[in-house]
Amino acid sequence: MTKSLIAASVALALACAPLAQAETVTATASVVSEKGPKISRNLYGQFVEHLGRGVYEGIWVGPDSPIPNTRGIRNDVVAALKQINVPVVRWPGGCFADDYHWRKGVGPERKGSINSSWSNAIEPNTFGTHEFMDFVEQIGAAPYVSVNMGSGTVEEAQEWMQYMTAPANTAPGAERAKNGHPEPWKVPYVGVGNESWGCGGNMYAEEYANRFRQYQGYIKTYSGPRAYKIATGPDTDDYEWTETVMKRAMKWRPNATSPILYNTTRPLMDGLSLHFYTLPTDRWEKKGIATGFDESAWISTMRRALLMDEMIRRHGAIMDQYDPKKEVALIVDEWGTWYDKDEKGPGGLWQQNTLRDAIVAAVTLNVFHDHADRVRMANVAQMVNVLQAMILTDKEKMLLTPTYYVFDMYKVHQEATALKLGFKSPVYQYGDVKVPMLSLTASKDAAGKVHVSVANLDPNRDAALTVDLGALKVSKVSGRVLTAPKMDSFNSFDAPDTVSPKAYTGAKLSGSSLTLNIPAKSVITVELE
Repeated sequence: MTKSLIAASVALALACAPLAQAETVTATASVVSEKGPKISRNLYGQFVEHLGRGVYEGIWVGPDSPIPNTRGIRNDVVAALKQINVPVVRWPGGCFADDYHWRKGVGPERKGSINSSWSNAIEPNTFGTHEFMDFVEQIGAAPYVSVNMGSGTVEEAQEWMQYMTAPANTAPGAERAKNGHPEPWKVPYVGVGNESWGCGGNMYAEEYANRFRQYQGYIKTYSGPRAYKIATGPDTDDYEWTETVMKRAMKWRPNATSPILYNTTRPLMDGLSLHFYTLPTDRWEKKGIATGFDESAWISTMRRALLMDEMIRRHGAIMDQYDPKKEVALIVDEWGTWYDKDEKGPGGLWQQNTLRDAIVAAVTLNVFHDHADRVRMANVAQMVNVLQAMILTDKEKMLLTPTYYVFDMYKVHQEATALKLGFKSPVYQYGDVKVPMLSLTASKDAAGKVHVSVANLDPNRDAALTVDLGALKVSKVSGRVLTAPKMDSFNSFDAPDTVSPKAYTGAKLSGSSLTLNIPAKSVITVELE
């Protein structure tokens, strides 16, 4: 028996062993309405940036690489991402977006440049527009491109849109065809700048609002659907930024009073972004470590992750003042955990991904479901080898992280209708910090199947949750559970299955009542038919 197989067997035995000594906390919930909002599949979006090994090695190895690839793009990574139904990928950044000049990444002759956003690394520009579009087509996702407002121009942004979407009988389309792609691409989502309050230009909100108004007028598609334009929104709890941009940039003539002036009621923006990261300490200069942490760091991470609900509610309330019909979506296009640099790691914001990250992912996705009427896209940071990654690679090797498995277990909620739940969680407390012990979500898909997902944030106590299903008619239950022996258990290349889903047998149906036995520090998803 190999070392990795022995490790996996031990992990499975520990994860599935009965926890007789653990205290079990009881809780109840009920389905109060089947008429919640639709959970957009775009809430499960991904984000990739030219940073560390996020693109080069993580996705792109080149057509001549001994690593199996299709036109230079890793086959193993593509297969893994297809499995979790990735709906949309944001690219090229991130901070790199406002450092990126698209023409350097098209055509047969490409010169390297300096990535001044990230450690002045050499950017070879071998992964450009054509390669990105090929990548998203291979995984079955839609592209979400961020145009360069920080160091670029309106003309550069306009020409990129023309290059990507104009027919081949136009000059921009003919150039694209000459470079290997005659048919125009569909570019459904466009970010107008990135973090313009920071690395994207250090702008005040008023300045950004004015520049957005100018840029959006020239960001058009020349075939296919109209571009869905996403304005740069706030960092974390900068509510003043949201107020200013909504007030000054949402409408064409927000203060028009004359009835004879030409005007339009359609918003200038379709979405407003929000960036929020989970740090164990709340301190950017000392964020906390990815592994080897104690329970104090565990619960502080959960507390920070749960703040996503407050951020969405408060930014959403401001948006409601200017957009009561919710025509403009809140787009959380950067979220996830961020820890201190691992001095033994490869750098480039690489960090280990543990069971703690999986719980954070589940909690965050549950929050998005709760606000699916306003939050209609989210992009976890980042997809491969960077921050809270789905996938880690080491040359030809690849592994799936605990976060990846949450996305796999939760994909059943994509495009389903959220069920409104009546629920008050028991409390998990460590020291002076208190958080809800349980986080849950439920949905009903087009085929009538009901899915319930629960995260137990308590690393020590099991929970017995009884759910009153109301009028839902179901007779069969199955599911999967994700847990592990330790709070900081992770998958390594020697033991890649330490944290991976197992069949879940802790569910019981009795009439309209569903009982779930939820292990400590775990995520479960059950399917009811």
